[in-house]
Amino acid sequence: MGARACPRPMGRKRGPEAERRRPWLVRDMSASQARGAASDPGHGGCRRAWVELLAGRVKRQKLGPEGEQKVRESALRLLRGHLNLGDLVLEVEGPPGKQLCLNRLIDYDGPGAHIDLSSSLIGSALRDQAAQLGVPAAVLCSQVVASGLVRVCEADAVPPPKVLLTPDQRKKLSSLFEVAQNLLAQSMFSRLSFCQELWKVQNSLLLEAVWRLHVQNIVSLQELLESHADSQAVVAWLSRDLRLLCEQTEAPCQHADVARAMLADFVQMLVSRGFQKNADVRGTVDPERMSQVAVAVLERMLASALEALAAGIQEGSAAHKAVSCWFGVFSGHMYGSIISTESPKRFFCHTLTQILTHKPVLKVSDAVQMQREWSFARTPPLLSGLYRRLFVVLSPEELVGHLHEALETQEVNWQHVLSCVSTLVICLPDAQQLVDGWVSRLLTHAFESCDLDSMVLAFLVARQAALEGPAAFPSYAAWFQATFGSARGFHGSSKKALVFLFKFLSDLVPFEAPRYLQVHILHPPLVPSKYRSLLTDYVALARTRLADLKVSVENMGLYEDLSSAGDVTEPRCQAAQDVEKAIMVFEHTGKIPAAVLEASIFRRSYYLSHFLPALLTPRVVSTRRRERGAGSAESGVPAGVSPKSCLPSQLPRIPDSRAALIESLRRADKIPPSLYSTYRQACSTVGEKKPEDAASQREVEPSCKEEPLGLLTTALRELRASVTDPTQRDALLAQMAVISEQLRSALGLGEDDSDFEGAPVQLSVRSPKLQPWEQRVVDLLLTSFCQNLMAASSVAPPDRQGPWAAHFVRTLCRRRLLPALLSRLCQLLHHQGPSLSASHVVGLAALAVHLGESRSALPEVHVGPPTPARGLPVPELFDILLPCRTQESSALCLKFCTAAISYSLCKFSSQSRDMSYSCLSPGLIKKFQFMVFRWFSEARDPPSWEDPASSPWRPLCLPSVDWQRAALCLWKQRTLRELLKQEGLHLTYRDWLQLELEIQPEVDSLSDTERQDFHQWAIHQHFLPAPSATGGCDGDLEVACATLVDVLMDFCQSSRSYGHSENSDLVLGGCTGNRDIFSRLQEMAAGLEQGPARLGHAAPRGHFLFGVFCRRLQALARGWDVASRLQRQQELLMCKRILLGLPPSVLVGSPRLEQLAAPDCDDFFHLVNSELRNFSHDGALTHDITAHFFRGLLNACLRSRDPSLAADLTLTACQTQCPLLLTSALLWWPHLEPELHRRWRRCSQSPLPAELRRLQEARHFAGSVLSPLAAPPTPGPAWLCAAALHFMIRQAGKESIRRELGQLDGQGEELLVFLFFFSLMGLLSSHLTPQAAGSLKPLDVCAEVLGCLQRKRISWLPLFQLTETDAGLGRTLLRLAPDHQVRLLPVAFYSLLSYFDEDALLQEDAFLHVAVNMYLKLVGLFVAGETGAVWTLAHSGDLQAQGDPVSLITNARLFLLQSIPRCPKRSFSDVAELLGASADCDPEVRAALLSRQQAMLDPDLYQEPRLF
Repeated sequence: MGARACPRPMGRKRGPEAERRRPWLVRDMSASQARGAASDPGHGGCRRAWVELLAGRVKRQKLGPEGEQKVRESALRLLRGHLNLGDLVLEVEGPPGKQLCLNRLIDYDGPGAHIDLSSSLIGSALRDQAAQLGVPAAVLCSQVVASGLVRVCEADAVPPPKVLLTPDQRKKLSSLFEVAQNLLAQSMFSRLSFCQELWKVQNSLLLEAVWRLHVQNIVSLQELLESHADSQAVVAWLSRDLRLLCEQTEAPCQHADVARAMLADFVQMLVSRGFQKNADVRGTVDPERMSQVAVAVLERMLASALEALAAGIQEGSAAHKAVSCWFGVFSGHMYGSIISTESPKRFFCHTLTQILTHKPVLKVSDAVQMQREWSFARTPPLLSGLYRRLFVVLSPEELVGHLHEALETQEVNWQHVLSCVSTLVICLPDAQQLVDGWVSRLLTHAFESCDLDSMVLAFLVARQAALEGPAAFPSYAAWFQATFGSARGFHGSSKKALVFLFKFLSDLVPFEAPRYLQVHILHPPLVPSKYRSLLTDYVALARTRLADLKVSVENMGLYEDLSSAGDVTEPRCQAAQDVEKAIMVFEHTGKIPAAVLEASIFRRSYYLSHFLPALLTPRVVSTRRRERGAGSAESGVPAGVSPKSCLPSQLPRIPDSRAALIESLRRADKIPPSLYSTYRQACSTVGEKKPEDAASQREVEPSCKEEPLGLLTTALRELRASVTDPTQRDALLAQMAVISEQLRSALGLGEDDSDFEGAPVQLSVRSPKLQPWEQRVVDLLLTSFCQNLMAASSVAPPDRQGPWAAHFVRTLCRRRLLPALLSRLCQLLHHQGPSLSASHVVGLAALAVHLGESRSALPEVHVGPPTPARGLPVPELFDILLPCRTQESSALCLKFCTAAISYSLCKFSSQSRDMSYSCLSPGLIKKFQFMVFRWFSEARDPPSWEDPASSPWRPLCLPSVDWQRAALCLWKQRTLRELLKQEGLHLTYRDWLQLELEIQPEVDSLSDTERQDFHQWAIHQHFLPAPSATGGCDGDLEVACATLVDVLMDFCQSSRSYGHSENSDLVLGGCTGNRDIFSRLQEMAAGLEQGPARLGHAAPRGHFLFGVFCRRLQALARGWDVASRLQRQQELLMCKRILLGLPPSVLVGSPRLEQLAAPDCDDFFHLVNSELRNFSHDGALTHDITAHFFRGLLNACLRSRDPSLAADLTLTACQTQCPLLLTSALLWWPHLEPELHRRWRRCSQSPLPAELRRLQEARHFAGSVLSPLAAPPTPGPAWLCAAALHFMIRQAGKESIRRELGQLDGQGEELLVFLFFFSLMGLLSSHLTPQAAGSLKPLDVCAEVLGCLQRKRISWLPLFQLTETDAGLGRTLLRLAPDHQVRLLPVAFYSLLSYFDEDALLQEDAFLHVAVNMYLKLVGLFVAGETGAVWTLAHSGDLQAQGDPVSLITNARLFLLQSIPRCPKRSFSDVAELLGASADCDPEVRAALLSRQQAMLDPDLYQEPRLF
């Protein structure tokens, strides 16, 4: 055994006398060892242990078994009497592998026997020593082991304070603990005595040594702590060492695992002893005392951590590491070994209470003023992280209840309470409902019992929750208005409640932020009129306080955010933002914004002092048009920058939105003339400044926004670490709150820029605009989102990435940020799509999915042309931004749809199917199907299912994305097939047609042949045989054709179709992309014509096209206003174009061969009479549709058994059913006749049918009338010859037709009457369409025909009494004139007033009735505004005599008043009807009629009296 000093008795020093009393054998052994070490050259002078010396002697003396036993017994007797126990226990030194402990020598008899020999040796020695000393062996053993433990702890040279052992110390303790365990096994160890010995030198103890005693089951931590008499000393010692342990746990060292294990064991022991409801009292002297010690240690640790946070510890410091480590013990996995789950829960509740009540030094008034600084983003991350760990164990209801209990029963730290509320609102998914319910209960209790504490708490909680943004809680303005702005509010129950509310609000006034006062003033509580004085008193008080704060309600911005609790913006900065918003609203509506008009009246101070100066910022008068972009005129004054600091921009040659708004305000007298002239003069003056002055001014202008942008960039960079590291996902919400805070600073947003207030987002797809600074911020956010998504996808699939993306997108959905975000997405996808990289496409697609996830919280988007101006949900906006017209746009659409659908399926794979497709627009899903069918021929075959385990997201995460492979991988997914079974998501035939019509063939990815093959497959193999339930046609080719026509007309009427080519043929609706689709319609129509006959061989009646046309026309509004007429005219134009593109047989059905029947033309006749007639000109249709009808007629007749008879029957039916077709043939006969002859002679050698020859003869008759020769007799119906003559007169261009009319003397009266009717229609037509007028003015023609009629005493008044019920004449003529011209007959009647033969007219019985009726209708037309079109479109000379409608009505009225007294008695037979009609139109005419009627009834009253 090596020579070393004996261990000192604990607490005493060994003196010289004690040294002399050492056993002589030990002194001799030490001397012998010293000499042996000095004489051994092999060890370089090092001392050798005594066991090595003995081992050497054994090797030299070869003894037998009996000799070895005798030596062993002798050594044992020797050691028992002279052994130094301390040195024996600590005999652990020596070279590894060569050291032989004493017990190995004493009891050595073979391998493995030395442990038993050690126990026998030490136990026997200590037992003998205790017997000699007269003390219990257990006490002596405990003292020996305690002395050895202290010596080991003191052996390290590192100065205190420290808590961890060195490796050498751990090695020594391991041997010491082995001895102690053996002594415990022999019942020779007293734990109590051991603990008491340790507490005597507690300052020398290392915490790790104490922990290892616990781990090795020598003395538990609980036993050690219970053995100390002074609880306060135990608490102080353990708290100090635990703080040191926390510091060393977070320090970079190789023993961090040991430190963490130590901390976990200590915390578990303290929690189990301090918070166990039914403590296990076995072995516990005083369980209540132990519980108090445990609780006191935990409380002291938390209090020191909270104090360190309050002192503002620096990140990375030792104190920061200690606090972070201690807060980490609140993780749930720390307490897995505790059997009862109630102990951690009670511990967490106790901890939360301690946090809420830690040093309650702030008053409620301080909380009202400072709570803005305690939002989630401004709470120390360590504290918010602690809150989140506490929330894991407690349910939301328990958490709110515990908060309420602490607030009711104790004084609280308001900073901790409100920061806890913010964390609760941010981190709990149903926090809004919880907080809202809590606040409602507080308010109910407050108003029921007039409890001021509940009232204060309710307002503080509501305001604190409102600070956290839209995803968490409504803004304070919205909450206050919803709570107190209606009769159902808490304050509406009684006057007492009202007084209580206003007393509370008045008490808050000295401490309120200006924003809250403005909310209370502009959104006041609803108060009954009899208690109005309460409100006015409060408003006066609040206004006084605002005046003291130098904040004016009148100077608030037009679009200022009242929901913000932040500082009030300077009026100049707010005015610049108001100007931007007003210009944007004006740009989209074309009207002065209502907010501007209201401010000009009710807030004139702000309007004149701030808004107008910001709007009228001088701009340089430029002669060249300014380029759009950054710093354009539309951008106005940047937010937050004074108008005076902005450089003047240029006035564009074409007024921009700002200039147009200024001009509109000037015309509305909303800009004082002096201010406007100053603005114009300033623009001219500023233009004379030197360019270098502006440049220098621009250089020195500070950029105050760079710093917030840098902070935002840093926050976004830190987010990526949390996204990619699964262990840091708990910090995601905290980091998102930081980003939200920095975003507010970067954009100058309010604390809660969340209220959309139902206002839709205005977006121009063709020219999206956003400010340069907004673009920088949005680009930074979008770039960060894309990079984070790709980084997170490289670690885990979307369904295991956590909620970071949803929270990120929710942060973007702010009232002022969302329009900029959508505008930037429009620029990127709609205008710059081909330049986007794969990561950009994937990121933006995921962004679209999460926008769809938040669709319920987002406003609608109003997009401008080329799309319909209607509100769209945000997800449907992407349908518009991703067209499929060209190869490039189709490729982008395929990529985007593939990425969006793949991400959605993977992200929500564990949720319901509804969640997957509710986040996507059905349009995107349908476009994906469309593009896959179009691009991949293999997709047209029945699908082969992919491995269900393969993820469609995986191909998109590769460095180089193969989009075709990714699309096909997604297409083969069974989950996608299940998704497509949902209603509204499957690509239907109609959907396919709409998308295919957008394709522009000249820039299509498919060649003409490939495109035709694809059309054939899609129509005939895919959609035609498919059932209608899945969007097919049930095998009905007629249904397929009808759907195609319907979609084609919808597309051509939509504004989308006019965005492709300015020079497109109108037959295709202004769109170059639908030519091939129209060809498919022609092919299918031909297939229907050549298809098999219907069952029973019945002749088909009508055509499906007319059913489509009729249904669409009936859906349009009928009216005489210009908009309705133009819409119907456009629809009819498309109907006509489609008819012209199809075979003429569509117009005329084929007659049956078995019977002599006319072709079926009823549907076409109905279309002409009901629709085309109203858009005919001068009694005729256009040439194209007329010729198409006659081509179809001849083709149909030539297929019948008697072609001439069939043609005659059809044309004869035309005379009564559709006379307009015959008059149209007469007008276009010179062009029509050669084609008819050619077609007829091709199949028949007989002359033209009789009815066609009749048209030819009518044309010849008209020509002979205008020739010098005598006119032949009328060859057919008089109206037909009159029409031909009317057309010939119009085409002849003669200055007078008096001589020609003279040749009609023997032709019958009807011919002249009909000719007069056609002349009247020509007159009205010339007024409505001036280009229809010839050389001879239509008014002169009418006058000459009228004169001829009057000379021959032919009555023409019946022409102005035509009705549909008239047999023959009336019905035929009304079917020859458009309805609007028939309505304008009163204009024609009184236009001829100067040509009337009054004497002759007065003798006609019908004159008075016709004249009064025409006058009343003329007045009605004037009142309805229909006469305006006549005077607007007519030539200036046509109505020169009448001047204007007023002059015409005045002359007509004068004519009536002069004529009524002259009319004979028989003219008043139906005067009662006239009196009833004229009651509301003209009282004077009514009086004249009534007076004349009375004179007829009693003529004596009106005779001169006979006086003589």
